[in-house]
Amino acid sequence: MENNSTSRLDDIDLRLLKLLQNNSNLTVKELGAKVNLSATPVFERVKKLEKNGFIKKYVAVLNAEKLDKGLIVFCNVTLKEHTREIGRQFVKDIIALKEVVECYNISGDYDFLLKIMVSDMKEYQNFVLDHLGSIKNIGSAHSTFVMGEIKNDYAVPI
Repeated sequence: MENNSTSRLDDIDLRLLKLLQNNSNLTVKELGAKVNLSATPVFERVKKLEKNGFIKKYVAVLNAEKLDKGLIVFCNVTLKEHTREIGRQFVKDIIALKEVVECYNISGDYDFLLKIMVSDMKEYQNFVLDHLGSIKNIGSAHSTFVMGEIKNDYAVPI
């Protein structure tokens, strides 16, 4: 198997991936029943998918609102300067911020897109003033507030 290609994955591997990304709590026996294989070959296939990087990790998807982190903000960031060192430092600073749950280097009018989760507008204001505002070389930051979540599917379309 190649790390970046599905060309060497067969139908059973793809079915296992679909099943696991929908419910990673399925046992090897349960997976086997769904793909018509015994536990041992299923176990070996899953281990190989993990080893080759098709499965990065297993997680529990939490309810942000119940944990008082229901305000989602998308923040477009532009850097003042574009050097490798400034970019690396920005990424290092962003990774350290627990409120930033996703960060993408993007093309277009902005350099980065951040997904930020906080409890409310007051916490976001404090985040911007105390944390985001202290990161050097940010030229501008434009915030978009999520009013309602329509679709949030963690699954990779296979």
